[in-house]
Amino acid sequence: MEIFKTLLSVGIGSFFGGIARYGLSRAATMIAGSPTVWGTFAANIAGCLLIGLLYGLFERHNIAGEQWRMLLTVGFCGGFTTFSTFVNENYSLLSDGRFIQTAIYASASFFIGLLMVYIGHFMTR
Repeated sequence: MEIFKTLLSVGIGSFFGGIARYGLSRAATMIAGSPTVWGTFAANIAGCLLIGLLYGLFERHNIAGEQWRMLLTVGFCGGFTTFSTFVNENYSLLSDGRFIQTAIYASASFFIGLLMVYIGHFMTR
């Protein structure tokens, strides 16, 4: 029975994370005036900061039960961040021969994402 609670928690979190990601991508498209990689980039960076904050809070203050942790991290953050979309966008950039843009986008996403996870942990200390 516990596994069903966990699956439900992850599913609910993923549902809301996916909606939040879609909203952010739509906003980025509206601001840019055309589809761009910025919505995915923003979701990945914000998701990294959020998961860093959440795990930092969970570890430091031992707050939230397992179901809430699963809902917020695996569910919401997993539904919000967009690694498969990110990889597909990199593939598209490479296919278009945009090698410098691919390198910048991939590198910035990784290094800024890593920095955001660190900042999230640091902020909760």
